Amino acid sequence: MRLTIPNILSFIRLLLIPVFVVTFYLPYSWSAFATALIFLIAGITDWFDGYLARKLNQTTRFGAFIDPVADKVMVATALVLVVEHYHSVWVTIPAITMIGREIIISALREWMAELGKRSNVAVSWVGKVKTASQVVALILLLWHPVPWVTWLGYASLYVATVLTYWSMYIYLRAAKDDLLNPEHM
Repeated sequence: MRLTIPNILSFIRLLLIPVFVVTFYLPYSWSAFATALIFLIAGITDWFDGYLARKLNQTTRFGAFIDPVADKVMVATALVLVVEHYHSVWVTIPAITMIGREIIISALREWMAELGKRSNVAVSWVGKVKTASQVVALILLLWHPVPWVTWLGYASLYVATVLTYWSMYIYLRAAKDDLLNPEHM
């Protein structure tokens, strides 16, 4: 494994997860802001690691593996914490939808890679917009300083949920012929 700047940023994201969780549970007035800030920093490192990997020509197989893992674990952790905080079906259902979609699409990509067709389910622009909306929603819902910020977080969460279903449909449609092929492997 070559230790590159993008890979270091992915490791930082993974190391931030326990800090993020502990900060969420701290009984201080500033803990919600700190939790949202840590999540924002993680989001920034996610953007930078991909950008730097391309710009500095530091793409690696390990980086292609660890980057999405760090992203998915951080987002899933944030979704679980938001569900914990709000205790609401209106937050829980979108969170389950988003976590479920990540599992389904990750499994689909792995399976398509086994067929040599990974590029058929490459990241789409809808997936990128979904991720951006999801990150905004989670930052606002983790921070929640005033009611209007929370409501903006809810709105972003539902935009992300719609985009979650849309992007999942796009990926499944792209793999439809292979999924429905009656031939046995």
